[in-house]
Amino acid sequence: MSKTLKIILIIGAYLALAALTVYLFPRYNNAFNYHFEIGKPWGYDLVTAEFDFPIYKTDAEVMQQQREALQSITPCYIKTADLPNGAFVLSLEDFERLQTDGYKRVSVRTDKHVATTLSVSELMTPKTAYECYGEHCDPNIVPDTLTNARLYQNAIESVSLTFGLVQSGERIIDRGEIVTAQTYQILTSLARAYSEKNITRQQTIYVQIGYLVLIVLLIALFVSYLAIIRPNLFREVRATLFFCILMALLIAASFLILRFSADDMLLYIVPFAWLSILTTVFYDSRTAFVLHFITVFIVSLAAPSPFMFLFTQGVAGIVVIYSLRKMTQRAHLAHTALLTGLTYALVYTALTFTATGTYTHLQLRVYMFIVADMVLIICAYGVIYIFERTFGLVSDVTLIELSNVNSELMHRFAEEAPGTFQHTLQVSNLATEAAKKIEANALLVRTGALYHDIGKLMAPQNFTENQQLGGPANSMQWGDEGGDNPLLRMTNVDAAQTVIRHVSDGLSLAAKQGLPQVIRSFIASHHGTSLVRYFYNSEANAHPDQTVDEALFRYPGPKPTTKETAILMMADAVEARSRSLKDYTEQSIADMVNQMIDAQIQDGQFAETPLSFRDVEAIREVFTEKLIAIHHQRIAYPTLQNKK
Repeated sequence: MSKTLKIILIIGAYLALAALTVYLFPRYNNAFNYHFEIGKPWGYDLVTAEFDFPIYKTDAEVMQQQREALQSITPCYIKTADLPNGAFVLSLEDFERLQTDGYKRVSVRTDKHVATTLSVSELMTPKTAYECYGEHCDPNIVPDTLTNARLYQNAIESVSLTFGLVQSGERIIDRGEIVTAQTYQILTSLARAYSEKNITRQQTIYVQIGYLVLIVLLIALFVSYLAIIRPNLFREVRATLFFCILMALLIAASFLILRFSADDMLLYIVPFAWLSILTTVFYDSRTAFVLHFITVFIVSLAAPSPFMFLFTQGVAGIVVIYSLRKMTQRAHLAHTALLTGLTYALVYTALTFTATGTYTHLQLRVYMFIVADMVLIICAYGVIYIFERTFGLVSDVTLIELSNVNSELMHRFAEEAPGTFQHTLQVSNLATEAAKKIEANALLVRTGALYHDIGKLMAPQNFTENQQLGGPANSMQWGDEGGDNPLLRMTNVDAAQTVIRHVSDGLSLAAKQGLPQVIRSFIASHHGTSLVRYFYNSEANAHPDQTVDEALFRYPGPKPTTKETAILMMADAVEARSRSLKDYTEQSIADMVNQMIDAQIQDGQFAETPLSFRDVEAIREVFTEKLIAIHHQRIAYPTLQNKK
């Protein structure tokens, strides 16, 4: 991928994230974006009325007053026939409706212009008329539907929805004041007035521009962090997509809840801990910290209670990062979920106490949301697997699984290439200790070292460590002293190409086994672009009057680009060379280590790595100490002398 295309993809990903965030933002059409509850202090600055607005009654008050207005009317009926006894009979259904609605009197129109007002107790049903007169009587009055509908409508409309007026400039509430029931009604009325107030298209555009500037600024802060502190991640398209998709998922979930849910507290079910968990697992805790807070700041722009939201999510994010610095077991994630849930519960309880001074305002549903959030945190284990497969990343749990020497591939390695397998184990141990010393990823180095030479499985007999014993260990002349070395029957060029081929064979086998890309990078770079020195020197000595083409004897690379791959290259060369030493003294081992590493440095093999001089010196010391310990001289056991 060209550099220009990478820049376009990276910039495009962050712009797409900003555009999605602005598009989903839930509060464009309401300028009154405050959260408040009765009995809690007002957490914002002084609020004054910017325009006249009425104080609306509560829905319960309106319904009660409308019910009373309906009961005050007199329902109208029409007389359809005269009965012999002058009785007024209506159906049982109409009679029960009058009693249920609480009406005491009705108006009965006996002809076109005459109406009689009767008490409900004077009306009869067919049953009571039969009991009274001993004969069946059909209903002779029916509801005047049109008149009653008009009366009902007038009664409902007579009830005012408001009970007062707040004038422009009038003080409503200031920071720290307790929200009373009356103040609550005024504030809800103001919010309703804002929502009903016609917002012009131009105003909407300005609101969107304002939020766009804030959102872009926050995203730009994260990009700046990557560019300054983590430039390797800043230049990586895969990392950019990882961060943008993870942020987009949580921001979209939050904004959709705020837009369509009537319960703002449901926002706390969104697993913001995923930000810290996934970023810590795949990258580092510092990046996780910054990403978590940037995302939480963006969501807080729309959160009902920004301070409470920021404080709660901020503390929880720090707890997640501290508790999950390394995830090497499934239990670690459950432990983090438990600590995060306890943190949420403690922070929510404490903030409620400080705001109200009582426990009565604690809401059970919030604790239920916290439990649901804990379950989602545990589900991050599956999300980690999805991100691994999608982005080609690798977690510590996966590295531990891959470093299991009892796997099928490792069993085959040990059986078919035993010498190489033992070399691999020694390299892995050396590289792991060096990585710990310079604070590199020791688990990644250990795993990469186990697989760096698996290409030799394709033709193990071509490598001296796997040939029949008969000569000095790891000697290229092995076949001359009892072993069979096929390379000695080839030309120097063919032999060098055969040795070099174990890198490409290893990459092919790694792809077949489905090994992660990060492990394949160890296979590809563990020799960098170095020379196959034995055959190159042999060819140069055999043709002293000719210029030998180095390209035929060099590995294709790439060179190591990380501390971890550089450590492996050093450990591989040093361990292999240590097998050819004649004398294992502290001085000979130290000289060998220095010679091998100096040669690699002079060859430019570590030019693309972030290794410092201090790192290199520390690695030298570790290799020397470990090799001395491995090859230390042992005390010769005395033989038992025959007693006379």
